[in-house]
Order: sequence, then C-alpha cells, then structure tokens
Amino acid sequence: MTATTTAEELEDLYARLSKAGLRPLWTITEQLLTSSPRPKAVPWLWPARVMRPLAEQAIRLVPVERGGERRVLSLANPGLDGRPYAAGTLWGALQALGPGESAPAHRHTPGAIRFVLAGEGVWTTVDGEACAMGPGDLILTPGWAWHDHTNGGDAPMFWFDGLDLPMIEALDGIFFEPHPEARQPVRGPHDSAEHGPVDGTAAFAAGQVTEALDPAPSPLLVYRWADTDAELTRLAAATDAGTDTGMVSLEFTNPVSGASVLPTLACGMHRIVPGRNMLPVRRSGNTVYVVFRGEGHSVMDGRRFDWQAGDMFVAPSWVPVEHHAATPADLFSLGDTPVLRALGIYREETLADPQTVTSTFAPEEPS
Repeated sequence: MTATTTAEELEDLYARLSKAGLRPLWTITEQLLTSSPRPKAVPWLWPARVMRPLAEQAIRLVPVERGGERRVLSLANPGLDGRPYAAGTLWGALQALGPGESAPAHRHTPGAIRFVLAGEGVWTTVDGEACAMGPGDLILTPGWAWHDHTNGGDAPMFWFDGLDLPMIEALDGIFFEPHPEARQPVRGPHDSAEHGPVDGTAAFAAGQVTEALDPAPSPLLVYRWADTDAELTRLAAATDAGTDTGMVSLEFTNPVSGASVLPTLACGMHRIVPGRNMLPVRRSGNTVYVVFRGEGHSVMDGRRFDWQAGDMFVAPSWVPVEHHAATPADLFSLGDTPVLRALGIYREETLADPQTVTSTFAPEEPS
C-alpha cells in the first residue's frame, strides 16, 4: 500500500474485483505455486476385514439392476471432503457380484481396470469379447468400450475396480451411455481376446515404463496371474543375489508399443521379500495398492500401515513410501504415471534413509 493509498481504497478494490469474478494473484500465489505437490488426499488404508463383510451384506440386500448399474463400494479418501475417490486422480473400489447375477452393459469415457481378488465363474465382456476372470487376473476396460459382468458360478466374486474417473471429470470429459440390451452380444468363444503369446517382455516391463507413450489402449484385454507370477519369479531370480533389494516390480504393458496398458493408467505388480531393507521413494502422482497375498506393512509419510491380503491403501503424490513384508507378499498397484510422463512433469526420488515411524494407522471398525 503506497503512502497515498488508504485502507478504504484497498478494501474497495478487493470488493470490486470479487464482484467482477476476478482474483488478485498477489494474494494467492503461495496457494497456487507450492514448492512441491500438496495433495488433498491423505495416506489411508481400507482393510479387507471391514470391506468384505459389508460387500457380502450388500449382495444380500442390494440387487444389481439398470440405474444403479454396479454393486461397488468406492474408496472415499477422508482428505477429499466426502468425494468417492481414493485420490485426486484415481477411483478405487471393491466390486461384488453374486451367483447368477449380471451387471448391465454400458460404456463411459473413463478407462477402467479390474484386478480379481477372489472367486471364479465370472466373465467380463468388453466390446463383444468375453474374458473369464480368476484371482490375480488383470482385465482392461478401455474408455468408451462396452462392458458388462456376468457370474455364471455358484459363489460370489470380488475384485478391485480402478478408474481414471476423477481425472476425466476434472477435464470435463465424462460421457456415459447404457447399452440397448442388458447384456451385449458375445462374439466367438470366450477368451478369444487372449491372442498372441504372453511371455517375457511381450506384456511386461521390468520395474516400470519410463519412455513409451501410446494414446491407444492395449489390445490385450486380459493379463493372467500365471503369466504375471512367472515373470515376477523370473525377475526375482535375475536379481543379483548379493544385493539387498527387498522388492522386484513389473508393469503390465501394451505388447504393441511397450507403453502402459491404458493412456491414463499404469498397472504394476510388486513382489516383496521378507527381511530385506527398503529405502523410501516418493513419486509425483497418486498410487493405489491392493494386497493380493501376504502380510506386512508400509510406511507412508512416517505413518505405519499394517496390511494383509485383500487390503487396499493409497499413497498420494510425493508422499514417501516404503514397503516391508512379514511373509512373501505381492502388491498390485494402480497409478496415473502415464499422464504425468506425457506432460513432462513426472518426478521420482529415493530418500537416503528409512523413515522414522511416528504413528500406526488404526482403522475404525463399523459398529
């Protein structure tokens, strides 16, 4: 404020700016241009011992029908003011489908993936291709592809749903359309989408994809657990026995281009060895983890999160993360890395020392 400016004049300026729909940058610079990412989402864990009984109760009480479309329990991060998102860019959820049920066919611009946790006898049909689902399988549903789910077995199935929905919403790009029929017609025999061999580097990248980008989704709709397990075993055997590496990782890839499986989503698998050292890593972008097998804990921003099979947890952007296994463990991951790499803003940093644990996460049990 200059010597000739009065407080009343400045107050009048701000009132007029507000009325005109304008914000003076000099008052909000520090809110917009932060020295590092400040995600609203917080590190959080959703335990299977809480989610699974609620999903089973929902199977008994809530039918799957047109309108509701899906029986899905979305991960609502407490830092996002009640929004049904695991992080600012990622949707994560537990989906349940009971025996003999079918979730109606529809399509939407957000891309989706399914990682199966438990059950058998279910198939997802994607643009007419019927894909059987089994534990550990990854099934893709590219944006704007017709898809429905059918349980032809006599037991429920549970899987992790991951979508880029909040990202597409932020871009004002959401479109949704129900299929004219409850179940779309199936072309040919089941699993005809599993064309070509899945071996070595054909559908996996060691570590993570760092260069390839592709606006087209992977033509391989299903990545079978047997192939993933074999590749993790191969990578572990190839790791120098003299190193103290506590984890081997792979990323599922588009076998045509070597890019991530979807233009907006990266899917990975991580095998953690008990008793090995691991330094914390922080990455720009958000990651949701799903525990497929084993027990252990992760330290995120100094807070310890104990996990076991079926649990889901989220590491928001630039939060230091380190994983430790009590038993041999496999973690599935979903991230938004392809978008950050395409924009040239992806960053990653390994810290020099393990984190000091300041507290342990204790989820509230529903009464």
